[in-house]
Amino acid sequence: MFSTAFLDLPALETACGEVHLPGSKSISNRVLLLAALSHGTTTVHDLLASDDTRVMLDGLRQIGCTVDERASTVLITGLGGGQPAAPAKLFMGNAGTAMRPLTAALALLGGEYELSGVPRMHERPIGDLVDALRQLGCQIDYLGNDGYPPLRIAHAGGVPALSLDAPIRVRGDVSSQFLTALLMALPLAAGQRAIEIEVVGELISKPYIAITLQLLERFGIRVAHDNWQRFSIPAGSRYQSPGDIHVEADASSASYFIALGAITDGTYAGNDLKSAHGEQSGGITVRGVGLDSIQGDIRFVDAARAMGAVVTGGPNWLNIRRGEPGAGWPLKAIDLDCNHIPDAAMTLAVMALYAEGTTTLRNIASWRVKETDRIAAMATELRKLGATVEEGADYIRVTPPASPQDWKPASIHTYDDHRVAMCFSLAAFNPARLPVRIEDPKCVAKTFPEYFETLFSVSGVSSELVPVICIDGPTASGKGTVAAAVAQRLGYGFLDSGAMYRITALAAGRAGYAIHPEHEGAIAAMARTLPVRFEAGRVLLGDDDVTEAIRTEEAGMNASRVSALPSVREALVGLQHSFRRLPGLVADGRDMGTVIFPGAPLKVYLTASAACRAERRHKQLISKGFSANIDDLRADLEARDARDSTRSVAPLKPAQDALALDNSHLTIDEAVNQVLAWWQERQPFAAAAQG
Repeated sequence: MFSTAFLDLPALETACGEVHLPGSKSISNRVLLLAALSHGTTTVHDLLASDDTRVMLDGLRQIGCTVDERASTVLITGLGGGQPAAPAKLFMGNAGTAMRPLTAALALLGGEYELSGVPRMHERPIGDLVDALRQLGCQIDYLGNDGYPPLRIAHAGGVPALSLDAPIRVRGDVSSQFLTALLMALPLAAGQRAIEIEVVGELISKPYIAITLQLLERFGIRVAHDNWQRFSIPAGSRYQSPGDIHVEADASSASYFIALGAITDGTYAGNDLKSAHGEQSGGITVRGVGLDSIQGDIRFVDAARAMGAVVTGGPNWLNIRRGEPGAGWPLKAIDLDCNHIPDAAMTLAVMALYAEGTTTLRNIASWRVKETDRIAAMATELRKLGATVEEGADYIRVTPPASPQDWKPASIHTYDDHRVAMCFSLAAFNPARLPVRIEDPKCVAKTFPEYFETLFSVSGVSSELVPVICIDGPTASGKGTVAAAVAQRLGYGFLDSGAMYRITALAAGRAGYAIHPEHEGAIAAMARTLPVRFEAGRVLLGDDDVTEAIRTEEAGMNASRVSALPSVREALVGLQHSFRRLPGLVADGRDMGTVIFPGAPLKVYLTASAACRAERRHKQLISKGFSANIDDLRADLEARDARDSTRSVAPLKPAQDALALDNSHLTIDEAVNQVLAWWQERQPFAAAAQG
């Protein structure tokens, strides 16, 4: 997951391949609570690992459930009719699928609880649910503003005496989660008599209620309904674990990849287009959810087809391709009532950027009370890209930029809303080939922590469009430390070119090759495909951590011998080029800007005085327990500088367009901030915002 302040997506060109989606948030949290209320132990397979499920799992532990986590499988031993642990203070983050149902369940089970969340959760209405629970006799108080969390449930005497004579009335036109919460909690009170729920007003998001009803049946509760307006929970209801239950992949998350298949040509043309799956054709294949999904958002497929996408599928898979020119491409604008796909409909608003005409999405008032006011958020960010947008109380109307020249580079504010971040990543495929900045990319952790990695795994881009920052300089100038820190701040990959020859020498020795011209061909062949990675300050060769092994004096001498073999040097140039992957690269060395990446948009030549570098090296060696003489170190550095600057192959020198940075008197943070400032100056987002 990217935890940077922002993530810059370069202009992406095409997409092809296969994605495996995480489990559905809606199903995951419903299943967890139902398991917690049941008799017996439930093994939940393929559970979504996200902020929202973490909140629910932590809450279940607090109220006394046994939770045994084993990767994507979780074993829940339910309360089985027993009393939950109390008192307790439960933090619900921004997880509506945890806050609303837990409020209802705890209010009926009895005890003392406080439920709170992040500031945005305290702006999300819950008054209609509280009103319905108060009808029953539950004691619930607001600890802040009336109608909103945080809440206090106070049944110090145990299980409350409930009034079940009349139907429980609840509004259905604000959020379907209120009804879902009651449907999951009220079986706890349906002992001697059936319980009726009456929906006031039109019920929005009926497909989410359908999910609730199907899952209730899996746990032994069959709820009848009359045209979605009246629901009946049978007398004698008792939750019973089904034993094992599998969580479908998230259909809302599938919408981004359905859209991706609809707006890209689905092939990789030429050797310069890369993906984790290599060159292939066939559009986007989604695994984990199919056309028979129980989730209402699978009907997003119908909307995508109406816009021109070609979608096929089976029980657990979907394949999406862009329509033929003139028939399905460009996409067609649609006018759609989106009540049945409220979350996935956000993706349609971004697909509208690629459609001919004006797309209107109606009946989306629930967007206003989600993680943010999604109608306002989508309208604001779409306009940044050059779209014309009209918004109303329950609709949004999107007209795309008139031509590629009318698209604008944009820094997308994500409002701590995972779906805003994921939707607008699709704007990186714009015809103007403009980059897109996604602010606070880690907000996708709510439902899809590895979203951007998954997107990059199937995205194709010409290598010259993948940004590179080169940081060259003499030995001990601090270039490796600065480059690694810059890469971390940007979420980019990191290449320590100085380590490449050491790694090659180490690998050659392990393979039994003497570093000699007679083995040059074999060593070069091996060097082309060395599985080298730089992660969190470690150097990995495959799964082997070789960080310390390549820093010995012997490794340095062997690296010098390897560098004298011309075909090995050529092979390592190719290997270093292979590090140029999405979303970008920071490379440090002596010839990154002059030889390896001469077209890089930012080149920095990092220097420091020989005295300063000798002092740094001296401190480093002393800290590791080695004795060292600072004068000898300075003399050695000056001699090495002379050799490096006069060598016949790739001599050490700044690229003509490199920016010089003397960090003799700078801290690491100051040097890093200067490089980042230069990088920001080269991005179009600030200028677009000012314009």
